[in-house]
Amino acid sequence: MTTLLELKEKLIRFYGKNEIYIAPVLKFGLALTVFLIVNQNIGYMEKISSTSVALILALVCSVLPGIAMVTFAAAVILLDMYALSLEVCLVTLLLFLLVYAVYFRFAPKGHYSVILTPVCFHFHIPYIMPVGVGLLRETYSVFALLCGIVVYFFLNGVKQNSAALSDTAEETDGAVSKIVVVLNQLVGNKEMYLVLGIMIVTMVIVNIIRRLSIENAWIVAIITGTLVEAVGLISGYMILGISGKTVEVLVGSVIALLIAFVIQFFCFHLDYSRTERLQFEDDEYYYYVKAIPKVMVSGSEKKVKKFSGRDEEERLTKKRFAEEMDIDEELLD
Repeated sequence: MTTLLELKEKLIRFYGKNEIYIAPVLKFGLALTVFLIVNQNIGYMEKISSTSVALILALVCSVLPGIAMVTFAAAVILLDMYALSLEVCLVTLLLFLLVYAVYFRFAPKGHYSVILTPVCFHFHIPYIMPVGVGLLRETYSVFALLCGIVVYFFLNGVKQNSAALSDTAEETDGAVSKIVVVLNQLVGNKEMYLVLGIMIVTMVIVNIIRRLSIENAWIVAIITGTLVEAVGLISGYMILGISGKTVEVLVGSVIALLIAFVIQFFCFHLDYSRTERLQFEDDEYYYYVKAIPKVMVSGSEKKVKKFSGRDEEERLTKKRFAEEMDIDEELLD
């Protein structure tokens, strides 16, 4: 455990010193993943569905605020929908306008939740999103999670019905029929409503429990949320008659549990054995404070070296000393 704590402290210090370089690299990696997933699943417009275009867009997103990633992804999807069918593009545009209205009204800072939710669905690990958002974000972030889930199921439905929705489909289908098929991906998708309900409940439960003044609140929240989500989804799929989901939910829940514990280790690792309770007052109130220290490790033992010694190996030059102490050599003059 000590080794892990030391590694944690080193990673935190490294990120703090190099955040200006690491943050754009992480944003570039996420944006590239998003655009490649879009190209792979709904890349109906060949001119923009290439790796080179994805690289350029990801590079642009890496130096812009997070909302730019959401905007560029929405624009690429709309172009792909237009290449598939004008009717599909119009319905997608209306959906995105509704999503943006909800997003900017209730969760304007939840752009990464909106982006990560469809990405996690693509990799079959969406079960981490309600637990992770509940641990790290405020309660209103549930709206960002909602937007991400709706967008994923809508696009997945379009992908599954692309043959019937394309402009090359038989004329007997008609524009009205295409619109009905597209809207049915939202209105008649019982699985989407099941996932929405269970994940929203899970996120709220995790968010409430992790705020409680109890020992190991985050661990209790993680375990409770994962169990509620897994049991709720498996039961719901059985009621709806959707088969083949039990193993996926169980495996995904285990992965989500492990990821959640990693998040807890880096963000909320406390030493409950050293809990202190304080009481004080002022003219109007009594205050009862519960203080729990974070788990920390002391720095590695410093080796003292001499500037002069009998042996040449014991001597230390100013340059080497400055490098080891991480200071400017001119300060030693």
